[in-house]
Amino acid sequence: MSHPIEHTDVLLQACLEGDSRAQMKVYDRYYSAMFNTAVRIVKDAATAEDIMQESFLSAFTKLDTFKGEVTFGAWLKRIVINNSIYHYRKQQKNREVGLESVLYKVEDNDVAEAADGSTARMAQKVLETMKQLKDNYRISLTLHLIEGYDYHEISEIMEISYANCRTTISRAKESLRNKLTQAPSI
Repeated sequence: MSHPIEHTDVLLQACLEGDSRAQMKVYDRYYSAMFNTAVRIVKDAATAEDIMQESFLSAFTKLDTFKGEVTFGAWLKRIVINNSIYHYRKQQKNREVGLESVLYKVEDNDVAEAADGSTARMAQKVLETMKQLKDNYRISLTLHLIEGYDYHEISEIMEISYANCRTTISRAKESLRNKLTQAPSI
């Protein structure tokens, strides 16, 4: 996905110099993908929105620590995922229960546009079925299959051993397979 208006490096340099318009352009450019990442983990749009605000604020205040070893998007996504998991664990610890069950439909426009109708429906079915998995299965599969993290990265993010991570993901995949084969076809 190219951005002909301004290259990301130019915008980031302007952000370092305190240019609020550049910060807004960066926010607009990355918001949708980062929001989808957060909402997949915390399962609540309002909480994901709060996480987005905190994550972008953190990214802009710590931008001088970004060394360019990975893309800015990958660096930002790591901040969003860490904040999302932190909020999710905090919510679980406090055993907060929402007043209503919030249903959401995660749409990845790139996938939806590139896929034909049946592939898009199947992808949506997989995402909907993933919501039914145990939380640790859902989070580990989201990080592995959707966000593209490897076992080492997931074990660090989830603060579990490498072996436990592999086992969890294996069991999560099996659980997902079982649920998909038991579910009625779309």
